[in-house]
Amino acid sequence: MEAATGSSPQPKPGGAAGGARNLTFATIAFALCFSAWGMIAPIAPDIQDELGLSDTQTSIMIAIPVVLGSLLRLPFGVLTDRIGGHKVFAFMLVYTALAALLVGFASSYAALLGAGLLLGVTGASFAVGIPFVAEWTPPKRQGWALGVYGVGNIGTAVAAFSVPAIRDSAGQEVAGLVFAAVIAVYALIWWSVARDVPGRKPKKQPYGEVLRSGWDLYRLSLFYFVTFGGFVAMAIYLPKLLTDWFDLSLTDAGLRAAGFTILATASRPVGGVLADRFGGSRVLTVAFIGVGIDAIGLSWQAADPSMVPVTILCLTMAAFLGAGNGAVFKMVPAFYPNATGAATGIVGAAGGLGGFFPPLLLGIVKDATGEFTIGFVLLVAFAWMCAGLALALLEVRPAPEPGGEGAVPS
Repeated sequence: MEAATGSSPQPKPGGAAGGARNLTFATIAFALCFSAWGMIAPIAPDIQDELGLSDTQTSIMIAIPVVLGSLLRLPFGVLTDRIGGHKVFAFMLVYTALAALLVGFASSYAALLGAGLLLGVTGASFAVGIPFVAEWTPPKRQGWALGVYGVGNIGTAVAAFSVPAIRDSAGQEVAGLVFAAVIAVYALIWWSVARDVPGRKPKKQPYGEVLRSGWDLYRLSLFYFVTFGGFVAMAIYLPKLLTDWFDLSLTDAGLRAAGFTILATASRPVGGVLADRFGGSRVLTVAFIGVGIDAIGLSWQAADPSMVPVTILCLTMAAFLGAGNGAVFKMVPAFYPNATGAATGIVGAAGGLGGFFPPLLLGIVKDATGEFTIGFVLLVAFAWMCAGLALALLEVRPAPEPGGEGAVPS
């Protein structure tokens, strides 16, 4: 295949010290945005009881923040390529602070849906950081760097245990105020210390060319639909799942869900490093097979769940999904070295949508059958289909970048 090319060459990566510093700043910014993105899910079971919602209504409330963020990843990727991640992330942080404040004061179901939809914009923060970090990082280190950036997913873990605790002790309004204040302060820090790579020039990303690249793009999008979508779906739905299965308190369920997120997040840079060494397709094949096995176990547990097996299955699934996330985003800049922003936006949008549909499906299945079994069976089918597609990529290598040293094999 041929790698998509842009109208201007990539800037040379900055120095190692500058790259590490800006990678750290971007990872923190991403984590804060994702912490706000995950504010509603941990308190959804209590809201369901307080407002008398069905499982389907609750699932919609949990999933709604994913929608707008998924759709906006593509335009935010374009904007980042044109004006730089420094300015775009500054805007994103300020917006996120305001959205978090709004969630704190939303009390009706309609208000929560509206706040969740607006909060969803923060999910597009991922597409801002990917080209920003890639510009600072030499190609041979991008798998590691983008994996480290993905550690920002830990923001959902922060929300999972902190939002219920603050809500129980001081109220939902205080939770919104605390999150808004912390993010606003960091917006000032980001503007003061983060920088775009020296000498960067605005890039007009060839979205039409990337979209016409065909099966390669669709396959990467499907991989991320399952790996990142599966991570998001489990991370945001796990508090409800655990309270339904084991009648846990919101704080206890949130802490356990945070463990899932932390392990998945820690596994992401590991997946990137393994992809650097062994190839993304090999890492993905193992990850998808593992996810399918875990989904079989959860479908078996759904009728009569037990804490120890469920914990083992969820944590191993977290590791497989996290490694898969890191592997996919090692492959994106390798296949599209001059169109990283465009490809990131498209693939990232697919991943975001992957996090939207499973919670809805689980809610509908639970209302219809009383159990979650069918939802996990469908995950088995998707995961093992993707394992077969990843195997087919073992002999596929992206073409060298014209005039460059060549892309890193996937």
